[in-house]
Amino acid sequence: MGIVQKFIFAVLLAAIALVVTACGSSGENTADSASKWDQMKENGTIKVGTAGTLYPASYHDSESDQLTGFDVEVVREMAKRMGLEAEFVEMAFDGMLTSLNSGTIDIAANDISITEDRKEKFAFSIPYKHSFATAIVRKDDLSGIDTIEDVKGKKAAGEATTIYMDIARKYGAEEVIYDNATNEQYLRDVSSGRTDIIINDYYLQKLGIAAFPDLNITIHPDLKFETPDQGAGIIMKKDNNQLKEQIDQTLQEMLEDGTISELSKQFFGGDDVTKKPDLNY
Repeated sequence: MGIVQKFIFAVLLAAIALVVTACGSSGENTADSASKWDQMKENGTIKVGTAGTLYPASYHDSESDQLTGFDVEVVREMAKRMGLEAEFVEMAFDGMLTSLNSGTIDIAANDISITEDRKEKFAFSIPYKHSFATAIVRKDDLSGIDTIEDVKGKKAAGEATTIYMDIARKYGAEEVIYDNATNEQYLRDVSSGRTDIIINDYYLQKLGIAAFPDLNITIHPDLKFETPDQGAGIIMKKDNNQLKEQIDQTLQEMLEDGTISELSKQFFGGDDVTKKPDLNY
């Protein structure tokens, strides 16, 4: 065989190897997804990342100190219907995404907004909560914010990778980053003037205000934000196809039979967050 023929033969072998490798990788991803679901069923548990500090989505009951909350109880019931026990691991939101990729947890549930950017890197369940964003400010002077333009230069509290901090950045706020802080810390810092504004979920803020009536805080009457999310759902690794299928099917059943609606009313003061809000304000 001449040099030219040998070169062509080598290129053909390399091309075939690439095709075989690509096909093998696709098959392995499918197999991995199936084996993970099988392993989960065999172990009887599903590891869930959640904050444990975000009232009323995921927090500790003041009397029993037991982990509870809307997202926590949705996942507990979902896992039960799937024949699994939910094992919760408490961590900050950024840690949840890292832990999903490393396999430390199987899913995360923590009022997590479904966005296009996140869908490029992770898989989401169908949404089971819908809302919009509002702003907590000081009650006596609205933190010096009359219009949306006044947010520029104000100190906005939040976690770095949330859609709410994205909104604050968009309007030129100065970021004050917290790592899995409690609702009380966030609210007290606005009240005391350490920070000026918290942009976050309306339902969470409504309950936060009610829980601390003595603080100098209120929801700004004129600031509302239509977030770029598609509801809130459970987040998991991108290739967990079988797990996603099981979760979606179970959540759909829970939405249809009213279970999630009842949990919503229990944790959100009678509000049904399973329904999309009217944003004609």
